[in-house]
Amino acid sequence: MPSRFSRTRPLALCALLLMPLAGAALAAQPAQPPAASTKAQTVSTLGGKFSFTLPAGYAQTALPPGEASSGTAGAKGILYMNPAQRRVVMVTEVPIPNGVTTDDNDDEFLSGASEGFIKQQTQALPDFKKTGEKRFTLGKLGVEQVDSTASMGGGPTLSSTFLAGSGPTMSLVQVISRANDKAGHDALIKGINKGQ
Repeated sequence: MPSRFSRTRPLALCALLLMPLAGAALAAQPAQPPAASTKAQTVSTLGGKFSFTLPAGYAQTALPPGEASSGTAGAKGILYMNPAQRRVVMVTEVPIPNGVTTDDNDDEFLSGASEGFIKQQTQALPDFKKTGEKRFTLGKLGVEQVDSTASMGGGPTLSSTFLAGSGPTMSLVQVISRANDKAGHDALIKGINKGQ
């Protein structure tokens, strides 16, 4: 039986493709900042099984769709950016390849997803360092959280990545903040994982 690690590779690839976009967003000082929402926004993925609230101040932009040539066909996502805090939140969904499905809290799937993600990030970012990893549940949905540091957008960053899967779809939520804003980063992460 093939391991789920191979099934999670597109998720890791999707994250790898999005990293330059996140770095550019963190480094950008646009002359005309995007319009940020003046109200809190509800962010939802996996049919509402994984949802959280972003505070006011985030502007959203659709990410480019995935491509078959990169192994991310069917991938879709939204980039939320807080220009004042220079924080980005990426929410992506990727179809599990070959028609494979996963349960909402599958240990093998979640372990493979985090393993593949960490491997890809280690290869893509020379100073990538995993600083923590844990698993929690939101309702019946298992979520793997990987915390890390790396240089992106011309400076050091903090990153927390949430990996989950349900049925034919896997999801990645990534929060990237400046390294000197640990308090703001931790506050947002606590809201996403409901304080666990």
